Amino acid sequence: MVQIEQLAARTPAVSVEELLKGFYPSPRFGEVSFDSYRPDPSQPSQANAVKLLSAFADGVGSDDGGGLFKKLFAKKAPATRAGIYLDGGFGVGKTHLLASLWHRSPGPKAFGTFVEYTNLVGALSFRKTVEALSSYKLVCIDEFELDDPGDTVLMSRLMRELADAGVKLAATSNTLPGSLGEGRFAAVDFQREIQVLADQFDVVRIDGEDFRHRGLPAAPAPLKTEELKHRMRAEFDGKTVAVDDFRTLVNHLAAVHPSRYRQLLAGVEAVVWSDVETITEQAVALRFVVLADRLYDKDVPILASGVPFDQLFTEEMMTGGYMKKYFRAVSRLTALAREAQNHEPA
Repeated sequence: MVQIEQLAARTPAVSVEELLKGFYPSPRFGEVSFDSYRPDPSQPSQANAVKLLSAFADGVGSDDGGGLFKKLFAKKAPATRAGIYLDGGFGVGKTHLLASLWHRSPGPKAFGTFVEYTNLVGALSFRKTVEALSSYKLVCIDEFELDDPGDTVLMSRLMRELADAGVKLAATSNTLPGSLGEGRFAAVDFQREIQVLADQFDVVRIDGEDFRHRGLPAAPAPLKTEELKHRMRAEFDGKTVAVDDFRTLVNHLAAVHPSRYRQLLAGVEAVVWSDVETITEQAVALRFVVLADRLYDKDVPILASGVPFDQLFTEEMMTGGYMKKYFRAVSRLTALAREAQNHEPA
């Protein structure tokens, strides 16, 4: 028996306290470690990143006093700046490594995506966010991207004030910190703020191909709409499944702030979308990227009919300023679709 829900019928409310309590790795990365990361032998930068991050973890919280003996003999991290920045393509395991750093390091500590931190500022105010995070030993920022000038100024100020307070910073992105914002807005006009961001981090490059496609079969083709109910019962028996018409769901997302997408998916163990179609509006597409990230965080498998996920965004979007966001979303949705169709139907 499948318990049917509808995401389009949900309008979650999230308190400030719930936002603050949510800054930890998602269940997908809840028990990862440096030992569980599998470096590609053909990409030595991956093993090197593990070594550097492990050393960085040893330095988190090392300036908390503890007497003369500790100060003289404590192991020092090699990084010379407040933070460490993992630069590399999507699917090379940056989030795995960032979560491993979080698990290894002492608390208090925070782990969240870039958009979750900007949403936190919107919920608390900038000053209260600084006050809340300044007592932390480590702040991890996953999927660091600057989408507009306001975010550039906001995050440069936040990172600078946290670094001044002695907080260690760690971030992942598909873009070098000095190049954030390029292709999205006139980055040259905000070069000072971008440089402030770049100055906070030592950059660690991670090369490699998308592990979600490494040695795996091609993504499954979309199902026919009339097949969805049968396949849902075969794949998701005993689970709570959110079943939505794709266009209805996309329209509903406009009424739910992205900071609430994690709660939107609360209790959902799988999703089924009928008649997936190409998204043609940029604002709609960017919202859907956030939903894709939250689905991937929770490891929610997807059954869908309509266009394949590599046609979810327009060609112009896939070659424009936000292309890395869209490629990441396609990669993650494809992985979740593959998980859903893990065996032949009965």
